[in-house]
Amino acid sequence: MTTGVRRRMGVEERRQQLIGVALELFSNRSPDDVSIDEIAAAAGISRPLVYHYFPGKLSLYEAALRRAADELADRFREPHEGPLGARLLRVMGRFFAFVDDHGPGFSALMRGGPAVGSSRTNAMIDEVRQAAYEQIVSHLGIAAPPARLELVVRSWVSLAESTALIWLDGRRIPRAELELQLVHDFAALAAVSAAYDAEMAGILVRILAEEPSDGPFGELVGRLAGLVPGPPSGG
Repeated sequence: MTTGVRRRMGVEERRQQLIGVALELFSNRSPDDVSIDEIAAAAGISRPLVYHYFPGKLSLYEAALRRAADELADRFREPHEGPLGARLLRVMGRFFAFVDDHGPGFSALMRGGPAVGSSRTNAMIDEVRQAAYEQIVSHLGIAAPPARLELVVRSWVSLAESTALIWLDGRRIPRAELELQLVHDFAALAAVSAAYDAEMAGILVRILAEEPSDGPFGELVGRLAGLVPGPPSGG
């Protein structure tokens, strides 16, 4: 038989509960449309008590963004096992799952939301991008990336971000198709760079040598080959 007595939370436990509640609300609606009263009601506490833990909505919003940023950066972590194309596809699957589950929150994180211009918010966004960059470079096994490789990886991270933001506006393309397309985009960016630089060509050759014909990169080669017209028939 339960007594109905509610357990009193410690300070840090209550803070974490409020951050979780706020993140859930911000993930489903624009942060501008979520009030402190709603957060308090969802947490089962009074409005003044919310202000006891956070001085205002902006500080709570930034704390929720901090948690979202940490979780998003974590989505780029992947064991260094198997072909690169398959690894990137798994990363994109987790990345888009986060975007799908936290649409408005993801948009707010990447676009700034009500904290646009905040140095803390901008730092969080930069941390996510840097974490993604470092994870991808680590999968390539290159300690000191040359300038062209850095350009490829950072361009690809930006492309994944902008693609996700556009996709959220109506979700008009199947998610699985975009995940695969972004893996193909990585290969395409690397291939174009390799056409201009011998060092990048060597990196690309090494990557492709480890790719199975039925993997994401092999599929791209097949799709591109299908676009090339055959030789004209003799007459």
